[in-house]
Amino acid sequence: MGFRTWLERLPSFVEVCPIELPGRGTRLIEPPFTRLEPLIQAIAQVLLPYLDKLFIFFGHSMGGLIGFELARLLRRNYGQSPVHLFVSGRRAPQIADPKPPIHTLPEPEFLEELRRLNGTPEAVLNHTELIQLLLPTLRADFAVLETYVYASQPPLDCPITAFGGLQDSEVSCEELEVWREQTNASFSLQMFPGDHFFLHSSQSLLLQSLSQELHQIASRVSRL
Repeated sequence: MGFRTWLERLPSFVEVCPIELPGRGTRLIEPPFTRLEPLIQAIAQVLLPYLDKLFIFFGHSMGGLIGFELARLLRRNYGQSPVHLFVSGRRAPQIADPKPPIHTLPEPEFLEELRRLNGTPEAVLNHTELIQLLLPTLRADFAVLETYVYASQPPLDCPITAFGGLQDSEVSCEELEVWREQTNASFSLQMFPGDHFFLHSSQSLLLQSLSQELHQIASRVSRL
């Protein structure tokens, strides 16, 4: 995700810190994680020195699940909590994925699933050398999601906001609404035009809404 482009479009009091996972960008040659637990443990170790400030998690799709389980790990092991959790394009974690796994599919079928999801540009899918370079990371991402097993724990104490796409065939409004069960604090749900990758097609609307929420959070925190 190109979260670096958000730097100048969110309130100036917010420091945007994108997390680049192995297998991407400058870390392209590093082997990607294929399971969620070691991934969030690795992220937590990197983040801990910076958690002396108030912090918020935002994650889309797999990132939403990472943000949620990272918040639970930080609470369990370090007594830390985000001020707010934003989850985007990801069904509530207690809802099992109704579709069969795809991360072990033969390459033609796997590529067809990527094409159906509409998150990988057609030019990339048709570029043989490039797609061969990206396939291990793409399969690893699906492996992280498809091997995840939800474990019941007490709800988080931070508010949760869920975002979704009105035309998203992967995650329904009802599946987003169930995030409400994962917090003892407030919950809100906002839907935007677009499919699973509405954060691209409706980016301006999303960032406008996110900015409004961040101002409200800042106002709430300042009164504490």
